[in-house]
Amino acid sequence: MTKIVILTGAGISAESGLGTFRDVDGLWTRYDLNDVATPEGFARNPALVMEFYNARRRNAAEAAPNPAHLALARLEAALPPGSVRIVTQNVDDLHERAGSRAVWHMHGQLARARCASCGAGWQAPPVMRVEDPCPSCGAPATRPDIVWFGEMPYYMEEIWEALRAADLFAAIGTSGTVYPAAAFVQDASRAGAETLELNLEPSETVSDFDRVRQGPASGIVPVWVEDCLNQLTRG
Repeated sequence: MTKIVILTGAGISAESGLGTFRDVDGLWTRYDLNDVATPEGFARNPALVMEFYNARRRNAAEAAPNPAHLALARLEAALPPGSVRIVTQNVDDLHERAGSRAVWHMHGQLARARCASCGAGWQAPPVMRVEDPCPSCGAPATRPDIVWFGEMPYYMEEIWEALRAADLFAAIGTSGTVYPAAAFVQDASRAGAETLELNLEPSETVSDFDRVRQGPASGIVPVWVEDCLNQLTRG
């Protein structure tokens, strides 16, 4: 059975109207990342952090999956269970809303809350407050279930195992600047996987890939998925 690991980044969600770090007029430009995306920032001003992520949650809820999300869901549905694994740096739920089921959110999810005291997680309400009690331990220590700078991403052991077993590794809409995800192509390549970058512009790690396709994700991903399915069907 062919095993495909797909890394997705901000570029795939940007076409659904969700901002990236590099947007000139986006949500991120109105906040200092040190204030809203670090444990230290949360400790200094938790209300500001909650305001930021409540706004991001509203933004994500208003967005819809685009053709790239839908194509990846189609790829997963067309192949045997366990053939496709999506590892996403994105904290929105657009992959799931498109129909994908095998998704690991390595940087957490906007739709989830976590207790800073006991570590329990739960579905986030539309508006989160620091004083919201933890459903597990009761502590007023709610925080977004987001992996901030300086924290360890989720699923790392599982991701490395999947990369070692992959026949194909594809990176979609990633900048290649954020580690450990930026090293996934090298990990997969060392294990013998074919590697492919699909991106609007070349990433920082483009030279590490065997093949490259450039263009908007909503255009090139459906074409690539169609090519994959045709190739696997012939094979």
